Amino acid sequence: MAVVFDTEKVPDITLFSSGTPNGIKIPITLEELGLTYKTVKIDMAKNTQKEPWFLEINPNGRIPALTDTFSDGEQIRLFESGSIMQYLVEQYDTKHLISYPKGSRLSYEVNNWLFFMNAGVGPMQGQANHFHRYAPEKIQYGVDRYQNETRRLYSVLEKQLAKSTSGYLVGSKCTLADIAHWGWVHAAFWAGIDIDEFPHLKAWEARMFERPAVNKGRNIPDRDRMPELAANKELAESSAREASKWVMKGQEADAKK
Repeated sequence: MAVVFDTEKVPDITLFSSGTPNGIKIPITLEELGLTYKTVKIDMAKNTQKEPWFLEINPNGRIPALTDTFSDGEQIRLFESGSIMQYLVEQYDTKHLISYPKGSRLSYEVNNWLFFMNAGVGPMQGQANHFHRYAPEKIQYGVDRYQNETRRLYSVLEKQLAKSTSGYLVGSKCTLADIAHWGWVHAAFWAGIDIDEFPHLKAWEARMFERPAVNKGRNIPDRDRMPELAANKELAESSAREASKWVMKGQEADAKK
């Protein structure tokens, strides 16, 4: 059973998510903090994230999202992975297990990398995924553009990790900066990126994989299939074809609004 650490605030957290690189950031964060929480799986193949009840939680219709009871006794909604992660450490990480004291030099450095992830790696690798795996026709310019930009961003992480004495992105421990990036780097092959080009990043990914909270959180709410897909090209291609169907269907529905 998860342990609630010494804090005045008792969590009443419900996580709404699915097993994507963005989606698994939050259960990993929750597990690292040892917090209790409920999980509601959002089935994106059925467009659950566009249903009215979910849009009340995240008006953008994307996962992950989270609700909690705020200090005023009323429910608070959180959406966008970075916002959720910052909320969780501000409200619950009183022992700075995966953060540094607010206002410290290292806390701002964590924010640098968190925003680097949310403005860079996630969007660019997401587009690489789309053009490499889901687009109904192959557009080589799109594939090259986003794979090359993802490689460039990976090279920035590679240089940072090469300088690290701890093996983590910021300071002496695993922080939000590492958790935010891990799911995407773990899925590098899905975007057509060869992680072997980045030895320090590859070693970091494996180091993160061995953390108990990462190993548990990566399987919430769905089993992590990335290792299985990476080892079986035929299975990866068939899974991409199936996913492409609902990706295209979702795009068509959005275009009509």
